[in-house]
Amino acid sequence: MPPARADYLAPWWAAWLHGLPHRGLRLQPVPAAFRPRDPDYQQSLLFLGLVAAVCLGLNLLFLTVYLICLCCCKRDQEPETKRPHSCCVTWMAVTSGLICCAAVGIGFYGNSETNDGVYQLLYALDHANHTLTGIDSLVAGTTLQMRVGLEQHLARLNELLAARGDYLQTLKFMQQLAGSIVLQLSGLPVWQGTSTDLTELAGHIAYVEYYRWLAYLLFFILVLTVCLLACLGLAKRSRCLLTTMLCCGLLTLILSWASMAVDTAAAVGTSDFCVAPDKFIMNQTESDISAEVVHYYLYCDQSLSNPFQQALTVFQRSLTTMQIQIQGLIQFALPLFPTAEVRGAGTQGPMSPPLLPVFPSTAITHTSLPQKDLLGVQQLLNSSETSLHQLTAMLDCRGLHKDYLDALIGICYDGVEGLLYLVLFSLLVAASFSTIICATPRAWKHFAGRWVCLHRGAQGLRAWHGSRARGRGIAVGAGVGEHWHLVPTGTGTMMTWTRKTPSTHRRVALPPTTRPGGSSAASAATAAAWAARAACTPRRRPSPMPPSPST
Repeated sequence: MPPARADYLAPWWAAWLHGLPHRGLRLQPVPAAFRPRDPDYQQSLLFLGLVAAVCLGLNLLFLTVYLICLCCCKRDQEPETKRPHSCCVTWMAVTSGLICCAAVGIGFYGNSETNDGVYQLLYALDHANHTLTGIDSLVAGTTLQMRVGLEQHLARLNELLAARGDYLQTLKFMQQLAGSIVLQLSGLPVWQGTSTDLTELAGHIAYVEYYRWLAYLLFFILVLTVCLLACLGLAKRSRCLLTTMLCCGLLTLILSWASMAVDTAAAVGTSDFCVAPDKFIMNQTESDISAEVVHYYLYCDQSLSNPFQQALTVFQRSLTTMQIQIQGLIQFALPLFPTAEVRGAGTQGPMSPPLLPVFPSTAITHTSLPQKDLLGVQQLLNSSETSLHQLTAMLDCRGLHKDYLDALIGICYDGVEGLLYLVLFSLLVAASFSTIICATPRAWKHFAGRWVCLHRGAQGLRAWHGSRARGRGIAVGAGVGEHWHLVPTGTGTMMTWTRKTPSTHRRVALPPTTRPGGSSAASAATAAAWAARAACTPRRRPSPMPPSPST
């Protein structure tokens, strides 16, 4: 068992989600260990999504039963005798709108938290990938220098110093040290496969996160738009807006439950990883990297020995010995080779003859033949020493361990917390839209009752106006495009009616003293008009009935 970790503890919400029962599609228990490629574990996450789908079905069933009962329970009652609870409908709509706005705020926060956690994970993966790529590059570059560059310089020095056996022995010893360095470098792990996997994983996560963030942003806009449609439909008493709101509300309700299913499954799966991330990583890398190396980077404890310490120590000692040897050759071997003065145009100087044949186009140079190779070897060793220091820093566990902790904190703290806020957002949206859908039919009935009372008031007005016109010998009828609407004035002795035609608007004031005499039809029409007015304003004190017309 790995030792207890002191620098990382899984958050309580991750432990709580990890403790949720994991069931397969046949309701058999499934181990909660994070195994994304195991079919049984995939079924346990799919089971959580199916639970949300069942909740969606129950929600739709409840709404269907409620609407059927609302339509069938009072079908036989007259519309004007109903008393729609307009105040209750208004308060339900206002409360649902406030809950919806609060849910959108929670959703924005959760979406931002999840996005921040995922991008912290991506940054850590990118930095770790850069470190692993740098290690492979340094190892490959140093190995190439030792095998190719150093061998070429030593081969030329063997030819130039062939007369001195002690120098040849030194060069042979340097070749052995170079071979030892190459051998130690070949023992280091190759991170190319791991780097490729990290690059592919980071690209896949970035792709999914971008579209997840964008989808939730569009979802938030849809929720706010449907809430605005509901408010406008209730304020303007528009059936068209309410119908559009109902269709979009059902779509939003389905999407909210679907998003809750996906977020719940993602939160539970991520929590399973966050509770025991070391075990999963060691199982994934056991075929590519030794367990000692993985354990060294995952825990980075000072009590643990560096698995690369021996190779780096041999590298350092061999490099130091080679530098000492090359310094000795530069100090003692160069005086044996005088500087050659080469002149152009085939002219030789008065001093010692040149060591190489002179060509007509050769410029004047001063060189010592072994000096170039000796200085080249010295420069190569200095470059290798710089690479050694960089390699030692990159192989140290602190850099990769910090990236590992940053990735865990990003995905397990911010990421899972944001997913939980998104689950809460989905629940609030489902509750608020269920309430709005339940309140809409009541508002619809309220609108229908007002239309009926206005229509019947117009009929009473036509009857009264027709009887009055007949008393005066005038035939009056409603023409095409004419509508009579009741406009209550709030008084008990005055009624104002508006005659609307395509081109004119006329208001007719009907005081109680103006009545056609001796007309029982007029009295009945007037009473019907006043009764319609009283039905249209059920919450006001009923106005007194006008006196019957005098004969």
